[in-house]
Amino acid sequence: GCVLVVSVIEQLAQWHNSTVKAAVERLCNYIPGKYQIIRHMLCCIDKEMNADVVCHSLRLCKQDPGQPLCHLYSSPKREKHSSGLFYALAHARLKCQIIYKTFMGFSSVCAFPLLANLCEKMKYVLRNKLPFEDFDRDKFSTFPTLRGYHWRGRDCNDKNTTVYPGRRPDNWDVESDSNCNGIWGVDPKDGIPYEEKFCKGAGSKGVVLLGDSAGAHFHIPPEWMTVTQMTAKSFANLPVAFSDELDWPQFSEITGFLNSTIGGWTDSLYLRLRKRNRCNHRDLQNISQNGGSSGNLLSLIKSLARNQLLDNPAIVIYATIGNDVCNGERDTLAHMTTPKEMRSNVVQALRYLDSHLPNGSHVILTGLVDGRFLWDNLHDRYHPLGQLNKDVTYSQLYSFLDCLQVSPCSGWLTPNETLRNLTSERALQLSNVLKEIARSEKFASFDIFYMDFPLRQTAEEWRKMGGEPWQLIEPVDGFHPSQIAAALGTGITWQKALHEWPQVLGKENPFNDQIEAIFKDQGGH
Repeated sequence: GCVLVVSVIEQLAQWHNSTVKAAVERLCNYIPGKYQIIRHMLCCIDKEMNADVVCHSLRLCKQDPGQPLCHLYSSPKREKHSSGLFYALAHARLKCQIIYKTFMGFSSVCAFPLLANLCEKMKYVLRNKLPFEDFDRDKFSTFPTLRGYHWRGRDCNDKNTTVYPGRRPDNWDVESDSNCNGIWGVDPKDGIPYEEKFCKGAGSKGVVLLGDSAGAHFHIPPEWMTVTQMTAKSFANLPVAFSDELDWPQFSEITGFLNSTIGGWTDSLYLRLRKRNRCNHRDLQNISQNGGSSGNLLSLIKSLARNQLLDNPAIVIYATIGNDVCNGERDTLAHMTTPKEMRSNVVQALRYLDSHLPNGSHVILTGLVDGRFLWDNLHDRYHPLGQLNKDVTYSQLYSFLDCLQVSPCSGWLTPNETLRNLTSERALQLSNVLKEIARSEKFASFDIFYMDFPLRQTAEEWRKMGGEPWQLIEPVDGFHPSQIAAALGTGITWQKALHEWPQVLGKENPFNDQIEAIFKDQGGH
């Protein structure tokens, strides 16, 4: 984090031909007030010190005994017989002693007074994976972030635990909207409740994602670190991004429901189900987490909100597409999920779903991605941090993260082709486990299907549209599917379901146009 921030400050000074102090002030003016802790770094930065030197001098980056000195940029050049980076550090640490002591006064970034309140909220959300603002504790919220309605359908009465998206209507919602789909009351022409008239027998069902950071749609806006594009507007979404864990589920492939503001366009399984049957409005849950795997999904799944007796059936997408083979460990192969562990984890999750999902639900198991696509299409391209001076490639970024042992995937984000192939081999083994489970296991509450992660088809579709493969990958982290990839993936998944599992999607509601017409006449109610 320090290296990224200091890099941006130094590049701002270069781009605007200003002092470092002026660049810090410029960046601070861009960033919302409570996040301006970078002012504390000011006295330790000058144009002669690159970001690696500054951050090691501040001791925000450190070198453990016996470990390499991690750096993003090439070492500063000095005499041939000297280590430029070690020499630069020795001189820089004298300058940084005062600010180092200032930082050490805080046990963590959350100890900064302006961030303490936000951090407490984030700790609750990260621990429970439930909305922070949820007064009736029905697991749905009227607040967007902190696991609120960006993640789950918006509650329409946060003071009544029996009112929430996805439930079957209470007495056909004659008096109030118990399932938050906006359809309630009685048609004065014939005395029939609107919910009964339009939704009875329509096969209403919700969509639930059990997934990882790809499903939650992890995204760091590239304009946050591309100084040639940076303006005050670049950081307007910073508070929302942080309080949503740098995830954007409201634009995601499975549960997206808002028009994308991060490039590309939004197309999601939820939006298509809603278009197919307007009675499905707001019935969505994105139960994903950064780092989600088949193992930790066993605790995450307990945040599912579905009553087997009172609620509509659901389509559940089980998609942990990488983290069972991805980790930041030096001996990455030893820390991958084995086929035996994968089977045990997935079957446990399915048994939990069988005891919580209403009858008539469906589960789709999604195979793991072949992550060799990442290195093949990005390694020699310049990262947003390296575009100004042509000095940081994705290969350098991957090596830096791997050195710090925080790589999102040491097995795929590596120049070691053998290791990349072994990682893909394990991913294929785990996908085959999922395929076998879908073929052989039976459950009372749902039927079960398998589909490969559609990366190849997505890339082919994008090429037909004139795009390049690297545009399907998030530019900042160089790891996650981009907004374009998410939208294209939705269409591929939908077509497969239409042709192979039409019972999953249900029939089209013939009253959709009438519902929308009444909504317009009544001002949206």
